[in-house]
Amino acid sequence: MKTKSLITSLITVAAALLLALPAMAEHKVIMPPELTPAPGAPAPLFSPGILADGTLYVAGELGTDLKTRQIPDDFDQEVKNSLGTIGLILKQAGMSYADVVSVTVYLSDMDLFQKMNAVYATFFKDPKPVRATIGVAKLASPKARLEISVIARK
Repeated sequence: MKTKSLITSLITVAAALLLALPAMAEHKVIMPPELTPAPGAPAPLFSPGILADGTLYVAGELGTDLKTRQIPDDFDQEVKNSLGTIGLILKQAGMSYADVVSVTVYLSDMDLFQKMNAVYATFFKDPKPVRATIGVAKLASPKARLEISVIARK
């Protein structure tokens, strides 16, 4: 009788643990060294990437030059910078552009869509991820014309 009770208790505990696994999922911050704030600089109010249950969620990345911390005048370079920063985050998480399943592009000027698309095509090979491109009035930086976020999964 005691053995049956013990087995029932163990099964109940095991079932509870299995049901709780999604709630206990690890949320790991992905912060490439290139994106770490300089000493004394305020930390951003967001994480560049969060890895949860094998899925990487990458925050919207402006096309900021990581050395100068400025948005370049050249739009093609702005797109390359944004996707390059995303590449650093993917790499830090052990992923690549091939693991990206969804992309969201925000453009402050939809007339730049074709230029963005030409640069974008050099980063993503077939099968390309799903994508939404959204026209917005403005972005977080007054000079920014684009912001890109992605979701990736191995």
